[in-house]
Amino acid sequence: MVTSLTDCTTLNNGVRMPWFGLGVYKAEEGNEVMEAVQTALKYGYRSIDTASFYGNEEGVGKAIRQSGIPREDLFVTTKVWNDQQGFDSTLEAFEESRRKLGLDTIDLYLIHWPVTGKYKETWRAMEQLYREGRVRAIGVCNFEIHHLKDLMEDSEVTPAVNQVEYHPRLTQKELLRFCKENDIQLEAWGPLMRGKILDHETLRKIGEKYGKTPAQVVLRWDLQQGVITIPKSVREERIKANADVFDFSLTPEEMESIDALNQNIRTGPHPDDF
Repeated sequence: MVTSLTDCTTLNNGVRMPWFGLGVYKAEEGNEVMEAVQTALKYGYRSIDTASFYGNEEGVGKAIRQSGIPREDLFVTTKVWNDQQGFDSTLEAFEESRRKLGLDTIDLYLIHWPVTGKYKETWRAMEQLYREGRVRAIGVCNFEIHHLKDLMEDSEVTPAVNQVEYHPRLTQKELLRFCKENDIQLEAWGPLMRGKILDHETLRKIGEKYGKTPAQVVLRWDLQQGVITIPKSVREERIKANADVFDFSLTPEEMESIDALNQNIRTGPHPDDF
């Protein structure tokens, strides 16, 4: 049972990763992203998820340095973007991200999307970064089962994490099962469906029972399925409220009623057609 913001899961290589973190997609470089990260850290978050594509790695790094929190207490994720994939270009992209973040080591480095014909070479570069100790864990984003099988056929290192779009309208049960069977930790991006599901009566009624918002109900649902979640916000009250999900538990019946909201609807592109 996940009972606090500092609770961690143990990845397949023994590295501990917080179950809950802050996503910073669309947070503007500079003051906006710095204030969001500083606010999250103030309220106890210890995991921050960025990407080269977001264009805000420098602000994330500054906020981390200014926080005064020991580096070993923080977990920082970034990602290699599609036009940077390939062996040499991934190594270059990693160094650029590391420089912008101002960190010696990245905790988790992810392939952002499964670019056909490129992701295996990208993975080879990431395995090298991992062997050299420049990154503590490596993984992927937006990989379907067939992508994972294809990657794992030739890889020396099994992805530690698969970060995918995941919310009550896209429950991805088969992918979740496959990842659990292969010791790959599933992580949810867009867990609140960009706000599009938060007026649903099922979530509202469950929330009323516990004195929680629909958003808090969804984030609790993530955690109780063993899925890491990284809701994004730049607003202090939302950052604080999102993390207030550790003092209640959903019943099996409530979990099932949220599962039943699935319609296989995406807010982002399909990994086979992005």
